Amino acid sequence: HHNTSSTHIMTRYFRIARVMIHTLLGLVIAATIFPWAGKPFKARLIQWWCGRLLGTFNIRVITSGHIPSDNTPLSSAMFVANHISWADIHALNSLIQLRFVAKSEIKNWPIFGYLVSKANTLFIDRNKKQDAKRTIALAYQSLQSGDNLCFFPEGTTTDGTEIKPFKSSLIQAAILANATVRPVAIRYPNQDGSINTAVAYAGETSLLESMQQILRQPQPVVELHFFAPIT
Repeated sequence: HHNTSSTHIMTRYFRIARVMIHTLLGLVIAATIFPWAGKPFKARLIQWWCGRLLGTFNIRVITSGHIPSDNTPLSSAMFVANHISWADIHALNSLIQLRFVAKSEIKNWPIFGYLVSKANTLFIDRNKKQDAKRTIALAYQSLQSGDNLCFFPEGTTTDGTEIKPFKSSLIQAAILANATVRPVAIRYPNQDGSINTAVAYAGETSLLESMQQILRQPQPVVELHFFAPIT
């Protein structure tokens, strides 16, 4: 299929049903297993859930570059990436056990806000100036305790055709914790190599619209290119 072709309506309904069932499963796991699950088990569950969620949308993840290997357990790394879609988080999470740094508005998203809160997310309030200090302290503690963090320095999503200026104060936490910074470039290509802007959760697009646009695509692809770690 070329990207111009759209999925059949039955395919879409089938995928929507799978997405809903999988989301329900996530809610059940978060409500019943998470309260007593230890950190490693919880992290593995999140990794599994995110990978399966991408599967329900038929999103394929392609990795290149300095890919973190399963044999060497990562700890105290700070991943820094550009931000295009809500799927970025799931793509990264399906490969690496990460704690994301996200803006506090996400807490108010229906259903996903609850799941994100339960998945150890560090929330920042970008409207409060003094919150930067608190967030750096939290991120520092998190890295010190061995967590891998991921944050999106643009502070917003783009359609993938540009990079916005970085709000990079959080990198200070990595410097204080003597952590490794691991840059990742995220790209959603069409089959002809052009940029698939339809997957973006940016601008005026709502979360639901963004999900519907992805469900219309036969085989969306996300590329994660891992650059050399910076010490």
